[in-house]
Amino acid sequence: MLNDQDVIMADEQQIKVAVLGGGSFGTALASIAADNGAQVRQWMRDEALVAQINQEHRNGRYLPDYPINPAVEASTDLETVLVGAELVLIAIPSKAFRSVVQAAKPWLTAQQILVSTTKGIEQEGFLLMSQVLEQETGFTHIGVIAGPNLASEIADKQLTATVIASADALTRTRVQQVLGCRYFRVYASNDRHGVELGGALKNIYAIAAGMAAALGMGENTRSMLMTRALAEMSRFAVAQGANPMTFLGLAGVGDLIVTCSSNLSRNYRVGYALGEGRALEAAVEALGQVAEGVNTVKLVCAKAEELGVYMPLAEGLKRVLFDGVPAQEMARTLMLGEQSSDVEFILPREAVQQAHREQTSPPRVAVSKGDVHE
Repeated sequence: MLNDQDVIMADEQQIKVAVLGGGSFGTALASIAADNGAQVRQWMRDEALVAQINQEHRNGRYLPDYPINPAVEASTDLETVLVGAELVLIAIPSKAFRSVVQAAKPWLTAQQILVSTTKGIEQEGFLLMSQVLEQETGFTHIGVIAGPNLASEIADKQLTATVIASADALTRTRVQQVLGCRYFRVYASNDRHGVELGGALKNIYAIAAGMAAALGMGENTRSMLMTRALAEMSRFAVAQGANPMTFLGLAGVGDLIVTCSSNLSRNYRVGYALGEGRALEAAVEALGQVAEGVNTVKLVCAKAEELGVYMPLAEGLKRVLFDGVPAQEMARTLMLGEQSSDVEFILPREAVQQAHREQTSPPRVAVSKGDVHE
């Protein structure tokens, strides 16, 4: 039986977690942390949603059928949510990410662990969300969460795994302790840049996969699409300093598979609507949520051109989304491109291209001096 001193010690050891964002993933993580015994406060702008979470323990907008742990306290006040929190999970769409972090800064401290769950890129400077956190705070305990994490399945307590990536061991360990449970497994990585790029880039190809499905393309096509997407993702990320091995993990191939295969994926659903012939604006409006891949396509294509990285799928998708090119052209772009290496970290693209040049150039004929007539 616990005595009063035991209760006091238990309270002192209870970790305090702040979640910024009232979307589906932030809500699921808040409830998991509370299930694990953390004291959790969740910030969002919508007063009606705050009231619903506090009174009904339900997020009717994003996860209407998910019973949120009653210990989660929602608030529209950043100070109330952030003061005293050891771990801050930031689940804000990329377009609003920096402004929310700036608003939160008066109540952030260097001892806090700041973790982004946002899979997007800021246009100005091509910055990932963890880089925005570094810019705005200068803190050292910074990490990212990414992986095949459809929030609705997490809410249903389906077996799920994710990755916490950080150069900081404390950040990795604390997130594993706070969020790891019988149905949500948290793996660690020290390649923050690679994990975060994987999470952002796969959104592009989920749109392409949705289009392909709507156009009636088969399983062979989808397999090719995902595999070549993985090649593009890793090629681009390595040019940015990431480790190519990261893309064999949950934040690479794992996240790519789920977002390219499931109609629960927002980006997949946008792509499917486009494949059915809807305009981009109508597809996004019908979704009712942010599909980060739409914002990411132009940014990645521009950066790839700057770096000289070959990304035919991304470029083809950009033309479909923004230049009025029919969706069927996306597949044609892939099939008409140069046949190069499969895994270029084993056989470099340049070596295949050089072999093509050598095999297609006219053969050299040796001419002896005696054959030359003056």
